[in-house]
Amino acid sequence: MDTTLLSEFALRGIKLLRENDRTLFDLLERESRRQSNTLAMVAASSVADPSVLVCEGTAVMNVTTEGYPGARFHAGCELVDEIERLAIERAKAAFSARYANVQPHSGSSANEIVMFSLLRPGDTILGLDLDCGGHLTHGSKASISGQFFRAIGYGLTPEGFIDYDQAARLAEEHKPKLIVCGASSYPRTIDFKKFREIADRVGAFLLADISHIAGLVVGGEHPSPIDHAHFTTTSTYKQLFGPRGGLILMGKDHDQPAPNSKRTLAEALQKAVFPFMQGTPHLNTIAAKARALDMVTSAEFKTVTQRIVTGAKALAASLSGLGYHVLTGGTDNHIVLINVLKSGVTGVIAERALEECDIIVNKNRIAGDQHPPLITSGMRLGNNSLALRGMGAAEMPGCADLIHQVIKSVKPLGTTKYELPENVKLAVRAKVSEYCRAFPLPNYPEDCSEAQAFARRA
Repeated sequence: MDTTLLSEFALRGIKLLRENDRTLFDLLERESRRQSNTLAMVAASSVADPSVLVCEGTAVMNVTTEGYPGARFHAGCELVDEIERLAIERAKAAFSARYANVQPHSGSSANEIVMFSLLRPGDTILGLDLDCGGHLTHGSKASISGQFFRAIGYGLTPEGFIDYDQAARLAEEHKPKLIVCGASSYPRTIDFKKFREIADRVGAFLLADISHIAGLVVGGEHPSPIDHAHFTTTSTYKQLFGPRGGLILMGKDHDQPAPNSKRTLAEALQKAVFPFMQGTPHLNTIAAKARALDMVTSAEFKTVTQRIVTGAKALAASLSGLGYHVLTGGTDNHIVLINVLKSGVTGVIAERALEECDIIVNKNRIAGDQHPPLITSGMRLGNNSLALRGMGAAEMPGCADLIHQVIKSVKPLGTTKYELPENVKLAVRAKVSEYCRAFPLPNYPEDCSEAQAFARRA
């Protein structure tokens, strides 16, 4: 086999894009530079390694098929079958799981697949309320999960922690067929064992959505739900530093009987993914998942997960020391959640003002929020990407100070408009640029010399 074919293919693609669609080429170039030159502190994102990204752009995408390895509905699948089997084995190894399905197109799809494999419209589910840190797919009325099923939400204690007693009471009262645990904006450790005890008492299945903490689970920085939950789902792009996609995993319950069926839970899940919910799998994305899942089992990745946790704790402490209201008083994972309304600005103003200074965060509703989702009273920070750059606890006081410089300088003009002095923008941007040069994205080119040589060859 010609081992240079893949690189020649990439070169040809770049050459054709640059020559035939310069507008799109320039936009993609600018976006690459934007990511390299900003501090991304969005908790729901990370930075995929170039070796992950290149998998998505290979000729594997040209293969059309349906079904699973060894049982496809189209020919020409010998090699893509090997790729999918590799991704499955790597997913099982990374999470110590006994079953893995790598075909879900997203974490949301993975949640919906589990629900529709078990439930009928109108069945009751119990999940964390959206404003308390849950996810749309955990029963929000804006989602199919809250419209096809009778969704009950549990919440938080006055201190901001998951109210397990309330969850138990609601489970006893409503007898849900499925309990969902996991969160999109919850900064503390989740007790999966306690949730399983609640589920067993009422005869419910337990789904653990670990999209935000999957990397910490793999790295040993957060307890694993694999043998507590009947089903574990995750996206692959948040904390696994992989492509856009999802996984469904199972532990010791994989061979339990499925409800109203002669199949096991794993067999029912296979049928639920295909043909019930999805058709052709994204084989290029599955290849990218395989690459990412190999990387997260390395010693280097474990170091990154340790840096994620220690950095987030330091960031929370630094912001608290500057007078910000950090919800729950700190964090156990990568998320730092702040009530910025108590500092005089809405979430959307904080988000926009910081973006003007090359710091990327996101607005977020918080428990009891009186503002709508496009305004919010909260701001969610995450340090996945900072930790990947090599930034740890030592750099977090400086990051917190930059955030403080921006927010204290903002003059709100209502809930969405504001003024920010130009000198503040320039000063903060300059410091962000220093950080980005000192801590470049790993394996991304720091200058154009390599890219220029690449282009000349093309």
